[in-house]
Amino acid sequence: MIKLNPYFEIILAGIIWGLSGIFVKILPLPATTITFFRLAVPTIILLIYLKIKKTPLFTGNNKPLLIASTLNAVRVFLYTIGFIFTTIGNGVIILYTWPIFTTLLSMIYLKEKVQKRTFLLLTIAFAGIIVIYSNHKFSFSNKDFIGMTAMLLSSLIYTITIIIFKKELPKYTPIETIFYQNFVGAIIFLPFLFSNKPFPTLSQISIGTIYGIVIGIIGFILFFAGLKKLKTSTASFLTYIEVVSAIIFGIIIFKETITWNMIAGGLLIITSTILIKKEK
Repeated sequence: MIKLNPYFEIILAGIIWGLSGIFVKILPLPATTITFFRLAVPTIILLIYLKIKKTPLFTGNNKPLLIASTLNAVRVFLYTIGFIFTTIGNGVIILYTWPIFTTLLSMIYLKEKVQKRTFLLLTIAFAGIIVIYSNHKFSFSNKDFIGMTAMLLSSLIYTITIIIFKKELPKYTPIETIFYQNFVGAIIFLPFLFSNKPFPTLSQISIGTIYGIVIGIIGFILFFAGLKKLKTSTASFLTYIEVVSAIIFGIIIFKETITWNMIAGGLLIITSTILIKKEK
């Protein structure tokens, strides 16, 4: 088995995740169908793998995992809508507001003390969100507004799933974790595969399958492999390569433009969240 440098594993995972928006935009399918491929493909492949390895499934208290898996299904659906309706650049920058929500939830539910510096950084990060939204009409008929709002909600839900999975991770291997992460969503979105019209073509099924494998399996396996050998703060910092790679892919493939709002708001959000992470 090839052993990779842990830094390279995390960076490669981030670059791979940066392809997510590309897959979503090249698939002319409903968001529910795209979400099915993203969740079902990892579930099916990893279920076969775990059965071959004779790994016992759903043992012990599964309630936290099932709750997290259900939330993850909603998160991926909103994530898909986000990339369908807004640009890849806007979407990925808004996505990386999740450390802000992590800090806020820690303040509210875990009663963690927050320094004045952290509070200032949170304020700056929220200012960045406002800057990005500022050149978009506040209307549910505005596609960019819908897309960015969906991605913002996806980021919030992602924060909740992180808290749950972080507590449960020591009990499972990375492969088991990825399986449980996607399991409920695969079941929820299965009916949409057959009810949505028209049914995906062979080429669309192929692209959807590749999407599920590349993003849902390979990306996460690389991330968890690197995470085992690095500090969480270091690994989290390296994942910001996803923002850069996603924006570059959007510019090269879809000729997306970078606005001053995206640059200014993005810098406020990314800088603030990186500094917040350094405090943890």
